Amino acid sequence: MSRDPAQMTIVEASRAIESGKLTPSALTDACLDRVEEREPETRAWAYCSGDQSRMAARLLDSQSSTGALHGIPFGVKDIIDTVEMPTEHGTPIFTGHRPVRDAACVALLKEAGGVCFGKTVTTELAHFHPGKTRNPHAATRTPGGSSSGSAAAVADCMVPFALGTQTTGSVLRPASYCGVYGYKPSYGDVSRSGVFECAASFDTVGWFTRCVEDIEIVRRALIRAPSKPLQPAELSQLTIGFVRDVAWSKVEPATQKLIESAAKQLGLAGASVEDIQPNAGFEDIAQHHRDIAGYEFARAITWERTNRQRLLSPKLLNGRCEDGLRCSYERYSNAQSELAVQRMAIAKTMQKFDLLLTASAPGEAWEGLEATGDPVCNTAWTALHLPTVSIPAFKGESGLPIGLQLVAGFRQDGQLLAAAESIRLALDCQV
Repeated sequence: MSRDPAQMTIVEASRAIESGKLTPSALTDACLDRVEEREPETRAWAYCSGDQSRMAARLLDSQSSTGALHGIPFGVKDIIDTVEMPTEHGTPIFTGHRPVRDAACVALLKEAGGVCFGKTVTTELAHFHPGKTRNPHAATRTPGGSSSGSAAAVADCMVPFALGTQTTGSVLRPASYCGVYGYKPSYGDVSRSGVFECAASFDTVGWFTRCVEDIEIVRRALIRAPSKPLQPAELSQLTIGFVRDVAWSKVEPATQKLIESAAKQLGLAGASVEDIQPNAGFEDIAQHHRDIAGYEFARAITWERTNRQRLLSPKLLNGRCEDGLRCSYERYSNAQSELAVQRMAIAKTMQKFDLLLTASAPGEAWEGLEATGDPVCNTAWTALHLPTVSIPAFKGESGLPIGLQLVAGFRQDGQLLAAAESIRLALDCQV
């Protein structure tokens, strides 16, 4: 086999395993070799056990393929429980913590034949205080957060896919910065049982891959639906809304030009592309999200902040915790009501459009490792519970990746991914 198995997508590796050209053990060994080679620089892993992975892969060698994930290694963000591995949530508070069961998402992937490689680095309690991970494209730059290690591990060909979570922009932004595909499903589609709670109103399990088809394979395993090949949508049949909302002003001019050029290119290729004006009150969504997320998070970690406060970072305590403790129940309740109105408004808008197009992040990955970037481009879509995908469409002025964000209507995840594949082909996007 001429191609290094560690560089394969799920689709490619699955076909090789099904045909007998590759075994789960050989794929696991190739990925572990890649981890050994790149981990000293990228620092994507909080825990990675070669012995456990090899044992699981050898067992699968002797079994008939059960589907597209049979023998495929994956990483798990370290706020998601794993029974045979520590789950430390990016904080010394939980050093050595061993859950008694796998989170539902991990159990479902194992049921489908996946090989759990280890735990990827998360920011502190999945917030803004960064971990040790570096951007694989530029070690002096952030990989984004909070799903830092998952994005970096996939980008650096350590695993074909990895689980993350998103409460604001924790999948889409790292995907953009690291130059991989990142997907946040419709809110509630994937079970959060066994996932650390940040803000129950928004928390969503998402994942990173190196192609759109792989997103769909993982999605079907996690909703326990029959396997089905992804068929690209007809580009000429797509109606795309180009969103330049309040977040657009925070997008760097060079990135704006890239996205405007992509919108024009899609129009020339046959899609119907229209500018979209946000609904009245759309500009207030970020504040509603902040009120709700802060209120819920400060209460969710009451034990940690009252019993282990000295182990929490000032960034966490003085940020979302302080926001949440200052937020009254009345303000929280009002924010929930206002978001309900906005969800109805966007549902009406999406009757006209197949998907929306905007930036995944304001630009290239930030220089430095003290911050993980601004989630401004993702906040509204997370708050509205809509499915989103970031595709690695561009290179910035420094030669680093920049993602294009696509958004679809609630529970229109299959249609979103079919459209994303069509747009990927039209824009010739490669990882």
